[in-house]
Amino acid sequence: MLKLIKLEMKKFKMGGYVRSSLITNVIILGVICLISYVENLEGAVVFEDYAVALQLIETIIRATFIIFAAVLISRLVINEYKNKSITVLFMYPINRKSLIIAKLLIVVIFTFVNIVAANIFVGGGFYLLDQFAQIVPDQLTLSGLGKHSASVVMNALATSCMSLIPLYFGMRKFSGSTTIISSIFIVLIVCQDMNGFTLNSIVFVPITLAVIGAITAYLAIRNIENKDVIH
Repeated sequence: MLKLIKLEMKKFKMGGYVRSSLITNVIILGVICLISYVENLEGAVVFEDYAVALQLIETIIRATFIIFAAVLISRLVINEYKNKSITVLFMYPINRKSLIIAKLLIVVIFTFVNIVAANIFVGGGFYLLDQFAQIVPDQLTLSGLGKHSASVVMNALATSCMSLIPLYFGMRKFSGSTTIISSIFIVLIVCQDMNGFTLNSIVFVPITLAVIGAITAYLAIRNIENKDVIH
């Protein structure tokens, strides 16, 4: 399986996606720091404490990589079916289920790692800015950092699974645009901030969506075995 994952990553030049994610992180950090710095100069209280600041950063990152994952699904899976290039792959002596599992694992692992890494990079960059600009009136404590870190890892795990939900919509008509649009709806559900409250803060919501994402992946893999999904 590991060898198959490496082959798929090489085939789709995943290095380009890694570079794109790094650029995205820099942009997110730049926008957050710029807005915070300007608001701070005008005397406005941007964030009441670090908990609010880090939660906003994490929400933006999750929203970004849910859509990023949809782009990956579109490229690795949907377009292969749409262009019928998957039929060529199925001619090779490779188990069909293993091939699809490898593709989906790339999406899940890429999403999880990037969400965690982005939180470290953007959160760290924001903390350094705050040391000079004094944007947050509160101090970051070890207990607060530990609690946030645990939340980031758990949310990253849930998000990496729920990011597979667009696969269902994309596979219905083999449409990459439908895949990406459906991911935007997921973002609106779990990442929309309403006065500091998001549905993602209700533990039941991300867990349920993560399970739905896992079921979506399972059904996609099962369909490969039970029927020919190439139209």
